[in-house]
Amino acid sequence: MIRGKFITLEGVEGVGKTTNLAFIKEHLEKYGIPVVVTREPGGTLLAEKIRHLLLDANSETVTEQAELLMMFAARAQHIKHVIEPALAQGNWVLSDRFTDATYAYQGGGRNMKVSTIEWLEHFVQGHLRPDLTLLLDAPVEIGMARVRNRAVIDRFEAEKVSFFERARRGYLLQMELHPHRIKLIKANQPLVEVQRAITETLRILLR
Repeated sequence: MIRGKFITLEGVEGVGKTTNLAFIKEHLEKYGIPVVVTREPGGTLLAEKIRHLLLDANSETVTEQAELLMMFAARAQHIKHVIEPALAQGNWVLSDRFTDATYAYQGGGRNMKVSTIEWLEHFVQGHLRPDLTLLLDAPVEIGMARVRNRAVIDRFEAEKVSFFERARRGYLLQMELHPHRIKLIKANQPLVEVQRAITETLRILLR
């Protein structure tokens, strides 16, 4: 059986990942491609429990080290029980965030050592990397304006603008380091233009 493709969708808060995740799934299915949609942190029962702990704005203060380790603990479960089995069965996996988010949020936002993240990435993932990463990018103030309209704000969404500026720079740095894999989609365009750009980029894999 031909192994499936692994696509990830990245970006800071409010750039439209949820809307475009659904669009990508529908687009791929038009080609008869079986798609498994998942998210990080999350994707399995245990990983979703870790997600709740990470996003709970009312829990005890989470240290930067604990946050990083919990992200990778959830990822280990996600890879073992969802991503790898789906790819092996020939499904394409579409994930709302993956390890680039850790480089952006914990590396950039929290100013944690990139070397530590790299070590954990190799330890948890082995050789697994996305085949394509779509980075939805927009000025932070645009995304945060959308977030403020949400009924409930989680622990990350409550961070200061400066945190998200650092996270955005972290994402852009990842794109510079991995231009063959990470493709920039300007998310401050009208939705129809965003999705046109996504469709064009997906042709890389649909060939």
